[in-house]
This record gives sequence, structure tokens and C-alpha cells, in this order.
Amino acid sequence: MAKLTKDEFISALKEMTILEVKELVDGMKEELGIDPTAVAAAAAPAAGAEAADAGSSTKTVVLKNAGGNKIQVIKLLKDITGLGLVDAKALADNGGNVKENIPAEEADQIKAQLEEAGAEIELA
Repeated sequence: MAKLTKDEFISALKEMTILEVKELVDGMKEELGIDPTAVAAAAAPAAGAEAADAGSSTKTVVLKNAGGNKIQVIKLLKDITGLGLVDAKALADNGGNVKENIPAEEADQIKAQLEEAGAEIELA
């Protein structure tokens, strides 16, 4: 098999459906023992350290609980973050950072939107 360059690989990814990308990720987990989601999770603490250096002018919006109106919260999460439906649902189910290192004013607006939909939000 010929080795793909980074650009060729990215071009191939752009042509794949969501299901094909999921199968690729699953194949990477099985064959290579690589979990791409773990790489993204490992990068998050580094971003958190940068946020501490940035001072109090930036905030991180953290979803603690989606509340009773989970469907509305999922829709808002999709709009706010640009995530796909599956990822927005996972965030609503499990909680976590909605947006990181954003201006305090924007964080307050996002918090208000999500709380209006019934979610429990914390600003860090």
C-alpha cells in the first residue's frame, strides 16, 4: 500500500461520510490501539493551563446537567459549538466544556441561553 501524504489523507477524509469516518476511527482503535478521542482529551488540560495565564477576562462554559429539556439543550449545543448531533448529544449526556477561553461577556450570553433551556451551567 502506498503511503499517503497528510494532504492526500485530509482530502480523502473530506470525501467520506460520517459513517465511513466512524468506521475509520473504530479501525484505528482496533488495529493500532489509537483512540483519537483520547488525543483530543489530552490536549484539553494544556488549553486549561493557557486559560489560567490569560487571566479572568476569559471564561470556560461548563455544562453540569442538561436538565429536563434535553432536546432543546442539544439543539443549542449544536448551534453554539458547531458540533454534530451525536457529539452534541454526548456533551448533553455527559456534561463538560461547551466553550473554552472565550470573553466573559460571550460566556455570560451562552450561560443565559443554556440556563433558559433548563441546563445547569458553571463558568470557570
